[in-house]
Amino acid sequence: MDISTVDHVEFQVGDVEATVDILCASYGFQPLEEGLVEHQRSVLLGQGTIRMVVTAGHVEGVGSIALRTSDAAAAYVEAVARGAHPVAPPAAWRRDGSVVVTATVGGPGALSHRFVERRGDIIQNGQPPAGPLLDIDHAALCVPDGDLEPTVRYYEEVFGFKQIFSERVEIGGSAMDSMVVQSPSGAVTFTIVAPDPVRRSGQLDDFLRANGGAGVQHLALSTADITQSVAVLKTKGVRFLSTPDSYYEGIGARLGAIGRPVDALRAGGILVDRDHWGEMFQIFTESPFERRTFFFELIERHGALTFGSNNIRALYEAKERSRASA
Repeated sequence: MDISTVDHVEFQVGDVEATVDILCASYGFQPLEEGLVEHQRSVLLGQGTIRMVVTAGHVEGVGSIALRTSDAAAAYVEAVARGAHPVAPPAAWRRDGSVVVTATVGGPGALSHRFVERRGDIIQNGQPPAGPLLDIDHAALCVPDGDLEPTVRYYEEVFGFKQIFSERVEIGGSAMDSMVVQSPSGAVTFTIVAPDPVRRSGQLDDFLRANGGAGVQHLALSTADITQSVAVLKTKGVRFLSTPDSYYEGIGARLGAIGRPVDALRAGGILVDRDHWGEMFQIFTESPFERRTFFFELIERHGALTFGSNNIRALYEAKERSRASA
């Protein structure tokens, strides 16, 4: 199964216009096209190589992560044969010499995966819309306790992904486990997280309750200059999770010299981490949606291949503070 990249992410929202306004005015996306998705009004947005489809629906959040492939019909048949739940059989869409073939299978909870095959699609393959955000680095999926390993196996057996990373984070009375799976192309990465039910209830439990089960907790979007991007997005009204000053006081002892001035990171609330391959910078937004179940991550990589393990605790603590003040 030749999954090359994330084709687009579809948000299902109650108010399409309001969501489009937020993503365009605050996050820098540009509207590319309007139409219908399964008989519901939808708007296609773009920035860099990121494509987001905002569709009218009853559930607020990510409804589908679409996967680009050279043969959507074959991918669908193969996935169903491997145990995927069929959602929508292959269908072809033609316009002005372009052909798009789609087919959909189920994922964790209400999330689906739409296989997309494109031939001559000007809108998707044309000049990338400019903006501070470049690409989808990874998606974080939150699943109930007991579903973590079965979900990993599902992506391995159905889509041919491989597990590349795992960790456990304990903070106070709460704990979470995570495992990362990635497509053979290396361009599609899912971080799958689950709460520990034996420990105190935390933010992941809140997400699962509000979301009605498993779903996409956040999308990580890459940027070439995170300090500049954060400054720009803040002027447009994007709110980011706060980071305590104590975090920055320990950077030198923990990591040594880094590729950004610590004062610049402190001013933006940006986190930094390093692995065997390089360093990375990241920051997490507050949720832009009413239910507050979903948020964005901004990430800038300089060789690093992992996901900010040393920052997970800082994120978890920041989310806990946000949760306590809500």
